Amino acid sequence: MRKNIKLRATQISTLLRSRYPLPVTMLDWKNPWELLVATVLAAQCTDARVNLVTPEFFRRWPGPVELSTARLSDVEEVVHSTGFFRQKAKNLIASAKRIIAVYDGQVPDTMNDLLTLPGVARKTANIVLSNALGRHEGVAVDTHVRRLAFRLGLTTSTNPTIIERDLMQLFPRDQWGDINHLLVLHGRDTCPARNPRCPSCILTDLCPKHGLS
Repeated sequence: MRKNIKLRATQISTLLRSRYPLPVTMLDWKNPWELLVATVLAAQCTDARVNLVTPEFFRRWPGPVELSTARLSDVEEVVHSTGFFRQKAKNLIASAKRIIAVYDGQVPDTMNDLLTLPGVARKTANIVLSNALGRHEGVAVDTHVRRLAFRLGLTTSTNPTIIERDLMQLFPRDQWGDINHLLVLHGRDTCPARNPRCPSCILTDLCPKHGLS
């Protein structure tokens, strides 16, 4: 049974790559620090909204040195429209201070070290590692990945930790970063939570449509 799921996972990946040949994050960033900040801000917020906020953010605080001495109220004002702005601002300043104090001003490049930064969980760490640092230590599981992995029968769980483990077993390590992007792109384009466009979906013959009536 597991062999059949792995074969289907390979077919799904092949079809999605044909549909989305450039699987990259929609967040705007130039270096690991900018991607870390943007990904933290993207929690419970659209990438498009984050991309409207980050230019001003990085103009005022281009790196952890500048942010480490920022006033909390100033950061809250800039990130207000991304939602949960108080916690995000607090975590970003605290992360900047830790990066300065512990990591010599550089965004850490391992999962364990990234997870010590306030507000950074495995999803954010995986995105930074795979996209900015070329290291694949896991699969970032956001709302799109969680929904599609279950709907496509790639997992029987709705728990992000279990979903990540299942996806890591189904796809080669060098594809872990791309799998996140492919599922996110397809979730936005064709398979939203409500009213998925199954008749026009390139995966319809492979999809068991779990969770759909």
